Amino acid sequence: MLVSLREILRLAEERQCAVGAFNTTNLECVRAVLDTARRLDLPVILSHAQVRESVAPLEVIGPVMVLSAQRAPVPVCVHLDHCTSLDYMARALKLGFTGVMYDGSLLPYEENVENTRRAVAMARPLGAGVEAELGQLAHGEDGAGNAGGPVYTEPELAVRFVRDTDIDALAPSFGTSHGIYRSKPVLDLERVAVIRRLTGLPLVMHGGSGVSPEDYRTAIKNGVRKINYFSYMSNAGTRAVRALLEREDVTYFHDLALTAQNAMAEDVEKAMRVFYKL
Repeated sequence: MLVSLREILRLAEERQCAVGAFNTTNLECVRAVLDTARRLDLPVILSHAQVRESVAPLEVIGPVMVLSAQRAPVPVCVHLDHCTSLDYMARALKLGFTGVMYDGSLLPYEENVENTRRAVAMARPLGAGVEAELGQLAHGEDGAGNAGGPVYTEPELAVRFVRDTDIDALAPSFGTSHGIYRSKPVLDLERVAVIRRLTGLPLVMHGGSGVSPEDYRTAIKNGVRKINYFSYMSNAGTRAVRALLEREDVTYFHDLALTAQNAMAEDVEKAMRVFYKL
């Protein structure tokens, strides 16, 4: 069933867990996530990132995500991830997305606030929840690095940002990074606890792939209620296809696609069992 971002976060709060938000760039990703959520009877978030537009055009993948969510037997939020354009956001809302993330983290504070407030004004009348980001990760959603490394979110500024924007969820920077980690990330999880206590909002972990189970559990204990996850799921599919091609002479692409889907589903289940504390 299709539900809003606020509803999915409420369910996470009730369970004192984090809901997984999985970027779904094609039908195989959508099926890997929803089949696993159905089997485990868990709420889940299907996400589409603006940076993936060239791979998965919004007007192509968006209706697939929304229809799949509507037909699912578990609560599903369809979420726009890392949107930097309000026009693009309007297109997603028109398609029926029930959550949106405006990412103005690279902008000056006042401009980030102004655009985030506009995002809230666009989404709320349609029943969609709004997430926003304050601070910067070591690497952006497109894989590009910030020259000075991560910009950690200041708790006092987070309080002001939440008050100024009236958002539903906050994505702070506390040491995670998008993409594949080359070394173990060093996370400031105490910062998470302070921001949660001061703002009272559900917090979001971006760059969730590759974090240790122990750090996931601490982050959830400290107030993270949504974990974005994509790179390791996608890489699981790639590795499975590579292994199959080394063993067999495959004729049909759908055999490769199914192999990738099954491998991604296995990786999604491992992540879900940690996020939902199963």
